[in-house]
Amino acid sequence: MNKIKNKYILIPAITAVLSLVFLIFVSSTFKISKDKQYTAFLKDVSTRSISTVYVTTSPKVQVKLNDGTIYTTDNPRTNNFKENLLKDGINVSEQTLTSPSEIASISGFVISLIVLGIMAFKSTKRKSKGMFSATNLDVTAVEDIGYNFANVAGNEEAKDSVQDVVDFLKNPEKYSAYGARMPKGVILYGDPGTGKTLLAKAVAGEANVPFYAVSGSDFVQIYVGVGAGRIRSLFKKARGQGRAVIFIDEIDAIGKKRNNGPGGGSDEKDQTLNALLTEMSGFNETEGIIVIAATNRLDMLDEALLRPGRFDRHIEVTLPDVSAREKILKLHFKNKPIKDIDYAEWAHKTTSFSGAKLENLTNEAAIIACKDNAVFISNEHMDKAYSIMLAGYEKVDRDYIKDQDRNITAFHEAGHALISLKMLPKDKVSKVTIIPTTKGAGGYTLSIPEDSLYQNKDHLKKKIMVLLGGRAAEEITFGLDHVTTGAYSDLQRSTELIANMVTEYGMGESLGLLSMAKLKESGFTNQETVFLECKNLISDLYEEVKSILLDEKDSLDAVTALLIEKETICHEDLINIIEDKNNGVA
Repeated sequence: MNKIKNKYILIPAITAVLSLVFLIFVSSTFKISKDKQYTAFLKDVSTRSISTVYVTTSPKVQVKLNDGTIYTTDNPRTNNFKENLLKDGINVSEQTLTSPSEIASISGFVISLIVLGIMAFKSTKRKSKGMFSATNLDVTAVEDIGYNFANVAGNEEAKDSVQDVVDFLKNPEKYSAYGARMPKGVILYGDPGTGKTLLAKAVAGEANVPFYAVSGSDFVQIYVGVGAGRIRSLFKKARGQGRAVIFIDEIDAIGKKRNNGPGGGSDEKDQTLNALLTEMSGFNETEGIIVIAATNRLDMLDEALLRPGRFDRHIEVTLPDVSAREKILKLHFKNKPIKDIDYAEWAHKTTSFSGAKLENLTNEAAIIACKDNAVFISNEHMDKAYSIMLAGYEKVDRDYIKDQDRNITAFHEAGHALISLKMLPKDKVSKVTIIPTTKGAGGYTLSIPEDSLYQNKDHLKKKIMVLLGGRAAEEITFGLDHVTTGAYSDLQRSTELIANMVTEYGMGESLGLLSMAKLKESGFTNQETVFLECKNLISDLYEEVKSILLDEKDSLDAVTALLIEKETICHEDLINIIEDKNNGVA
């Protein structure tokens, strides 16, 4: 649209330039070069040969004869010059003789300038309106959202928490009769991908009301007042529908806690938040408008936004448990050609997967089956998709890998697998491979953690030991001077776990039950004792891991040999090796 408008502006601009060029050309060519003496002029007057005389203040006058000839002569500048000419029946003009071409050129130039001025004024007005008007928020109501609670698998608690909201949207008069005020706003919070947006759509779909979906970033502008205006525009549109659901995704973009920093609370974000608070306070309980917002960080939101009367209902949308994961998998496989998919097994394998990750898993499996031209999606395709999601695609060309590097990777992954089997027997080691992936891993060990709401100190220490198992296997096999950088990510994760145990979870001695984050806020900066405790704790755990692997050196060598031979081994292979070694089989 803007390109078309720019083309229209070019038309008067080009016309003005052409008119100016033509005017210069005509002015230079239309020159009266013929000049007669005044006596010749008087002779023409006496013979009545003159049609018009053009008299100005110039020292010359222009004379036009009856036959159209034009010449100039001296201007006598006498008082009765004009009177005498008129007495002789000669037309007298007090303007300079101008050709029609000059008049047309001047007219075209002037008109073009006027048009350009008008268009420039309108463009400036339009830009100003675009910057400061609230009506430029492009949001339309979706009348038939196409979702209901049947499309939301799992999260039964969250669905139960919004059932009365749906009922209120259907029958607001019913609640008014009881004097009940329904929540004006609902905050859905939880990890990314847990289905917050889907749940909001399902509420609108179940209630069969229009659905307005916007993002918090839609209201964030550099111009003060624009975001607040957009908020008012959105609520005005919703009120025009009577009953509606307004969904604001990532509300922390405008709803973060306000501070007393520079700007005195008058910056754009604060004005936008104030407008939202005002609009929500101005709701009539019988209007039938519900605001649903989603965020990943409830702790970052302003208290005024979370108080009763604004977003007075807070619903956590959690990661699905094993039962919910099975339902989600069934939902996503509903219209796909599948064969022999064990939903219960995959529900256990996908611990800590969000609903979005589960949908991606089923989609990846479908893509792999399609590439293989398979009739059905099978467990084999699911296995490939699962590995791709966690570790990346396996590299096809592996000829460049040296035998020494393969041995190091095999011992490293065997160390992880053995420590996991010993220390966390309930976490099933489903796959160990030394095939490098596109995510930069030289190999990896996949284990399926047990579903649990909490993790105690003993469990966290064992998780750290599993992470240290790879480096410990390298050290006891190749020596301290030959350990590699392969444990880089393992050390990062183990350091994070140790630090959290000591500084945040109250599982250390140097801080006891104190939180390091809150101590820093209070000005405490002495961290030497904390550092020493973390260092000593991880060193003790590392020595314990090395001791276990030395005791299981035969099993470590056997697992490594099988990895080098097959490149990928599964849980049953590991169990068979352990049982053989325990039974004394060579």
